[in-house]
Amino acid sequence: MPSPYTALFAAPGTKGFTAAGFIGRMPLSMMGIGVVTMISQITGRYGLAGALSATIALSAAVLGPQISRLVDQYGQRRVLRPATLVALTAAAGLLCAAHFGWPDWVLYVCSAGIGCVPSLGAMTRARWAALYRGTPRLHTAYSFESVVDEVCFIFGPIISIGLSTAWFPEAGPLLAACFLAVGVFWLTSQRATEPDPHPRGQQGRGRSALRSPGLRVLVATFVATGAIFGAVDVVTVAFAEEQGHKAAASVVLAVYAAGSCVAGVVFGLMRFSGAAELRWLLGVCGMAVSMIPLLLVGNLPFLAVALFVAGLSIAPTMITTMSLIEEHVPRAQLTEGMTWVSTGLAVGVALGSSVSGWVIDAAGADAGYGVPAVSGAVAVAVGFLGYRRLRRPAPERGGPHEHHSDRQERHVA
Repeated sequence: MPSPYTALFAAPGTKGFTAAGFIGRMPLSMMGIGVVTMISQITGRYGLAGALSATIALSAAVLGPQISRLVDQYGQRRVLRPATLVALTAAAGLLCAAHFGWPDWVLYVCSAGIGCVPSLGAMTRARWAALYRGTPRLHTAYSFESVVDEVCFIFGPIISIGLSTAWFPEAGPLLAACFLAVGVFWLTSQRATEPDPHPRGQQGRGRSALRSPGLRVLVATFVATGAIFGAVDVVTVAFAEEQGHKAAASVVLAVYAAGSCVAGVVFGLMRFSGAAELRWLLGVCGMAVSMIPLLLVGNLPFLAVALFVAGLSIAPTMITTMSLIEEHVPRAQLTEGMTWVSTGLAVGVALGSSVSGWVIDAAGADAGYGVPAVSGAVAVAVGFLGYRRLRRPAPERGGPHEHHSDRQERHVA
């Protein structure tokens, strides 16, 4: 990669926790689609498969911020290992229940238990923040993490679906569980780069990071943004099936992620001196506007081009969001704050997937692209309504003076 990315890894331990975070993040894009593939192959019940996948997503949305909150208080090693053991036990139970035909309620209980999976993206970003806070390298680090996210979403579903269809139905979720185990235990073995915990009594606060007005704006906006992602995935599969090339949907969605990946790499090379919240609002507007051409798609090649262009606004917006979280959440709650945004995305994905499915059943795939367009408009509306709150930093970070001097010094987007 270009030199700014190379310079990131000058600090000892950065290569190790980055590799561990990448491996541990693969289940994020593998487990849900792997469960859908596994259940549909074993039982032929797509409704059950989708319900179990939604259970995993919603459980992670509920449990993820609580796990990250404990991480901020007690440290990554003490919290992530027990949480991961619970998630792995639940995953093993789900595989056994599916293989041996156990009752449906067992499948749902095990799926809910998988929601204990920790947010490895938030954990690695917290390590970068501990290393490079107050320097321009933090912007590059967040850009790099966004690229890693997109790489996971490009290759994760392909690997999971491919293994479950070519080998045996349980292969995809099984490999996802193995990735989780290796990634978490490798990451938590690296104590030198682990951020210092902030015990509740020491900090004098037992409140959630979500009490921050700025964070609430970001989370609410990303519920709508997640609905864009969930709807695009479902509608694209349906559109490809209507075109007679259902298998091409994975390629088209990979192009969508590739657009975000390219934008993330380029964005990380840039330096900014203006207000981060303004760039964030422009990014949200860009995502909303990029949904409009999808309403006019007539074939898969045009759809691929339109999605590639739409993907260009994703990574820059996500990178800027992570920087805004650092400004609006106390440092003692940084991991929790990052996880709340992921929770908003997960809830939005579940909503977008469900609503777009109903629209497709009622009016066809072409009409389904109206769901991400409406979701984009909602995201813009929430962003404009909450813009003033984003201009006020968290008081625990030292007040407006520190906020603005930090931003200008770091050039964090």
